[in-house]
Amino acid sequence: MTDAAPEASQIAASLAAVREKIAAAAVEAKREPAAVTLIAVAKTFPAAAVQAALAAGQRHFGENRVQEGMTKYPALRERCPDLVLHLIGPLQTNKVKQAVAHFDVIHTLDRPKLAEELAKEFARSNRRLPCFIQVNTGEEPQKAGCAPQDADAFIRDCRDRLGLPVVGLMCIPPAEEEPAPHFALLNKIARRNGLGWLSMGMSGDYETAVQLGATHVRVGSAIFGGRSYPAR
Repeated sequence: MTDAAPEASQIAASLAAVREKIAAAAVEAKREPAAVTLIAVAKTFPAAAVQAALAAGQRHFGENRVQEGMTKYPALRERCPDLVLHLIGPLQTNKVKQAVAHFDVIHTLDRPKLAEELAKEFARSNRRLPCFIQVNTGEEPQKAGCAPQDADAFIRDCRDRLGLPVVGLMCIPPAEEEPAPHFALLNKIARRNGLGWLSMGMSGDYETAVQLGATHVRVGSAIFGGRSYPAR
């Protein structure tokens, strides 16, 4: 199911509001607002919603599913070549080839098998996408990501043995917990591994994430509105 596109004027107003809050959070943390990249998460919304955000100056977009990125963005890229598409959802190994061809950044490198497949596809295609390693900071069994205690070794293997362009870390804190300790943990792991980018913070907590060092925030409903999901 695809959600209806909200009015372009509403998207523009929501984008402006989110940008203002990011800037205020950055200033409060004595950071430059320009150091934070806003990723507009357009999953389930049509191309018209993305086009409205593009018209309002937004260039970084996030999608959870490879197939949705493959179908929604080619025409948008023709009109806006500087569009940057981030894969922020789980990546299956059988979708690696398509992901590398259609996306620009991967936020969900989370296991050795996926790392191996990405290394092979980067070599085959001669296209190397910046990668964030996903850390399961809450150690939730149902959630993707390497365990915090395994992160250092996984980062080292990805960079040193496989030569992957690992640029940072990503996390999704448990929904029922305060996000700040999870953001602080991710920042600590990144610092000790010399990684400068942190993909953390969504619509409900991106200001906290910015204050704790986020360089990329993934904001969807605060820009495009609520989503409709089919009943299970």
